Amino acid sequence: MRAGRVAGAEHEHEHEGGDGLTGPSSPTDPSRPSGHEGGPGPRVDISELVRVRARHPEAIAEAAARRVRRPLLNDAGRLMIVAADHPARGALGVGDHKFAMANRAELLERLCLALSRPGVDGVLATADILDDLLLLGALDGKVVMGSMNRGGLQGASFELDDRFTGHRAEDIERLNFDAGKLLLRIDYDDPGSLTTLESTARAIDDMAARRLPLFVEPFISRRTDEGKLKNDLSAEAVIKSIAISSGLGGTSAYTWLKLPVTENPDDMAQVMETSTLPAVLLGGEVGDDQDGAYEKWRGALQLPTVRGLVVGRSLLYPADGDVAAAVDTAVGLL
Repeated sequence: MRAGRVAGAEHEHEHEGGDGLTGPSSPTDPSRPSGHEGGPGPRVDISELVRVRARHPEAIAEAAARRVRRPLLNDAGRLMIVAADHPARGALGVGDHKFAMANRAELLERLCLALSRPGVDGVLATADILDDLLLLGALDGKVVMGSMNRGGLQGASFELDDRFTGHRAEDIERLNFDAGKLLLRIDYDDPGSLTTLESTARAIDDMAARRLPLFVEPFISRRTDEGKLKNDLSAEAVIKSIAISSGLGGTSAYTWLKLPVTENPDDMAQVMETSTLPAVLLGGEVGDDQDGAYEKWRGALQLPTVRGLVVGRSLLYPADGDVAAAVDTAVGLL
């Protein structure tokens, strides 16, 4: 299926004009993502997505079944994934914009633009977003990673009791997706972390039984005096998080790590000596210092266990609005 046409639209006899998904975005709308030359990106037809979802929900499973798959790694052994699993944790903000990711049409447009860029291997997202992208035909030939645990909502008293409320291993297998991802935050003062640790171990076992890769994103976390959860990016904390997460489950054969760059990027060589598991770097909050983030990634990507990048908001919502240029720069680091 051509990317851009909603799967299942052929069932809609009363379809009203257009090709189904996209039309030209208004060049006067500053909220729309920009293409490589600064022009507008694709425009998603939300009304058609909703129409297909309401009348033909089976179209999602049909699109998943016929999706063209590919190996996890590209020919160079590298991986470039765009992440969009933040909204399901209630994390909608980008910089000073509290609800930047709350506009689903705009988020999908940015994702479709990012996925169309050369060198982008795939996407990480929750079920609702991946279902939309399946219907939009945007996932053919891409690596699809399902986000598994979303129970630890941002700012909640139970944030560290991150029970698995997203994709299960059987869902990832059933939908012909390629991998899973989970977040593992460990606070030595919060017993909820033990629940998440145990659930993570069982998820590793379930994915390994299906020979499906699982990307584990570990942090040592602490609450501030104001009660806000903060991830510790010191070398000592990241080393501990790697050591703990690498030993979970009955086998590590299908476990990958998704890791931050440490506060001092020069510590990354020592940090990455902690495990032989393959790893990707996460983006995190970069603020307005996009160039600084690129430099941190560039150095860490030279380390032997680091295989690629999984980056979300900093590429989908760059300060200058040029999604294509931000994505192309990140791809160039690989």
